[in-house]
Amino acid sequence: MLPLYASSLALVPLGSGSKGNATYVGDGRRGVLIDCGLSALQVFKRLEAVGLGGSTIDAVLITHEHSDHVAAAAILDRKLEAAQGRQVPFYMTQGTFGRLSDAHRPRQVEVVPTGARIAWQGWTLEAHAIPHDTPEPVAWAVESDGARVGVITDLGHAPRLMEQLLASLDVAVVEFNHDVQMLMDGSYPWSLKQRIRGRHGHLSNDQAGELLVRGASSRLKHLVLGHLSEENNAPDEALRAAEQAVQTLGRTDITVHVAEQTSACGPFRVSARPHAVSSPTRRPRAAPSAPAEPEMLSLWDAPALAAEPDLRDATDAD
Repeated sequence: MLPLYASSLALVPLGSGSKGNATYVGDGRRGVLIDCGLSALQVFKRLEAVGLGGSTIDAVLITHEHSDHVAAAAILDRKLEAAQGRQVPFYMTQGTFGRLSDAHRPRQVEVVPTGARIAWQGWTLEAHAIPHDTPEPVAWAVESDGARVGVITDLGHAPRLMEQLLASLDVAVVEFNHDVQMLMDGSYPWSLKQRIRGRHGHLSNDQAGELLVRGASSRLKHLVLGHLSEENNAPDEALRAAEQAVQTLGRTDITVHVAEQTSACGPFRVSARPHAVSSPTRRPRAAPSAPAEPEMLSLWDAPALAAEPDLRDATDAD
């Protein structure tokens, strides 16, 4: 296991794309998983692959209820309890909780309001509203000793709030979902193309580049391009847009990486920064009682989830 230190925060994109999303954030003493669309087996294997085997996952932060972000939640819940000897809380908004299927529902849910700043084991967890075609989706940011990392994906456009969030981050995963021309020339039905391009769909390479130009601050040191469409994008195209934005910013100190669907990348580390004055913390509220879950087949011995989302998750076909 590679050493992490209490004075540093590491972000590891374990997998990113339409077939499953999960990002680990840890400091060697504690850790959280942002989304759990990969199987439990793949989460643990990919942490091991980057030298972080044995790292604890002390909480799971859910961005929204599409299956490529929550498919393993119920099984991961039980696997983490078996491995760590305790239940792990899953944080999500009321809108996400209300739309979560029984098959994906973990046992210990902490419902948080959009805009929440949650004091958690010496860290701050922040849930920022994003424009996506679900009831109450969020982008998550994590802060420890002034170091800030975050995941900004699954949004159809980048409002001012996202520029402000990006400006506050040292390490950021930003959605570079599709190349517009590849999308329009591709095989998707017209209605799905329109949903992806819509204001509650997904960011194109050019939109993401514009977000960087408008929002990236001198803090940003590592940029990870996330949620690339396998059919409607190419890593080279996403990199071109990102590097053009970095050049426009006049920056030479930002490292740019492309997150992959089938393997982890990183860890991307940032050292602690001086403490800043923060707004009062909003506490999570307990989730409503949920019906008992049916027994599920274990994902422990399963490969990474490979099925495309159904039509309910049509915008996440990318």
